[in-house]
Amino acid sequence: MPKRELLRMVKPPDGGEIHFDKTGKASGRGAYLCHNPDCLKKARKTRALERMLEHAISAEAYDELENQLKGEKP
Repeated sequence: MPKRELLRMVKPPDGGEIHFDKTGKASGRGAYLCHNPDCLKKARKTRALERMLEHAISAEAYDELENQLKGEKP
């Protein structure tokens, strides 16, 4: 998929919370995810986001990401 059609997750360099980067320009380590909630489920199961962002992600954070993903429009 083209980069513009994907959601960017970013871990800020100061170690803050992992969040969606709507602009695609936030500083920090980034990982891309498609708009489909099934992509997040697969990434959660395989711990793909944790590997890409080099940071552990709590179950609560995954739940919040899932809620945000459901609210996003492709």
